[in-house]
Amino acid sequence: MPTATATPIWAKRCYDAAAVGTVRLVGSTCADSLVRARIAAGDERALAEVFDALAGAVYASALRVLGNATLAQDVVQDVFVELWCHPEKYDESLGTLRTFLTVCARHRAHDVIRSELRRAAREERSDRLIPPQRDPSPSERFTAAETASEVRAAVELLPPGQREVVELAYFRGLSYRDVARATGVPEGTAKSRVRLALARLEALLDRGLMESS
Repeated sequence: MPTATATPIWAKRCYDAAAVGTVRLVGSTCADSLVRARIAAGDERALAEVFDALAGAVYASALRVLGNATLAQDVVQDVFVELWCHPEKYDESLGTLRTFLTVCARHRAHDVIRSELRRAAREERSDRLIPPQRDPSPSERFTAAETASEVRAAVELLPPGQREVVELAYFRGLSYRDVARATGVPEGTAKSRVRLALARLEALLDRGLMESS
């Protein structure tokens, strides 16, 4: 039996989903049994022949259920991968290979629909659990703007070296390493300057808060 990790040549083939090709070795249960045996022996050409003959029929079967071309193409891929990995699942006593594959396509298409419905239900539950974002009130927007203005004013009072690293780290979002590269100082020096700047900013902002109270 072929391994699941094999990459058969048919996997790269393009096909016209609306057409069903003609192949010499597919069509009767006797011939289909022979093809199944060849696939089980790892004969990629046998699978390619089946693909050329029946991919259109498999696609059409999936499309009737799904109504979506992209999802139907995915089903075709899944059906032929399954045939390649488990050819023994085909029982010629129950019908032709064409019938077997189109039935597999319908079953797989229904699985896809159930999966999509479960995904949609999960997303709906998630949306219900997450509270809607409330727009800030005019007073909240004013307070946020006022706070940002106070922080900017406090940053302007910092020594040049500290002001530079704070602007790079917090206003531009750079890492300590990037701050060090931008300022031409060792990374440890950049970290120290940021810590000193933050401590000084806290003192400046606390002082401004007390003066305004």
